[in-house]
Amino acid sequence: PMKQGVLTNGRVRLLLGKGASCFRERRSGERKRKSVRGCIVDSNLSVLSLVIVKKGEGEIPGLTDKTVPRRLGPKRASKIRKLFNLSKEDDVRKYVIRRPLAATDKRKAKTKAPKIQRLVTPVVLQRKRSKVALKKKKSAAYKEAAADYAKLLAGVQKDKLSKQKKDKARRKSSIRKSETAQA
Repeated sequence: PMKQGVLTNGRVRLLLGKGASCFRERRSGERKRKSVRGCIVDSNLSVLSLVIVKKGEGEIPGLTDKTVPRRLGPKRASKIRKLFNLSKEDDVRKYVIRRPLAATDKRKAKTKAPKIQRLVTPVVLQRKRSKVALKKKKSAAYKEAAADYAKLLAGVQKDKLSKQKKDKARRKSSIRKSETAQA
């Protein structure tokens, strides 16, 4: 690629680092020697990719003297609304820009329209509602399961404590019995 600031019409090999054009670092701090062409335009170039930034007073034949219409219209619902200044209530499907297809020997002439994206339909709303309902159902089931588990844990803990108390009482009584038997 051509690199700005390299004042030659041939290729040079430069050590490029972060932030340099014609280079993208793969690791932090990486530098690489790359071959770049100078910015001077001469007869060795076969193609130049240019963009018109400012139009002068004269027309450029074949470039600025004619306007080429866009081949396709917008596909997204919100962009169709924006183009035709529609409200939320208007049906976007009626305003889709259709592209005419010429008739051939095998088929008749017809038009082709894009599939509208992000179109809010009753099916989409139903799917959204069911998703939310499923989420709520799952969270309720999770809460219920957590409560059951907490109940079970409390019961186990209670049983454990009562068993410990019984064991302690049994040991105390056996110690008393052995003390009275010794005395």
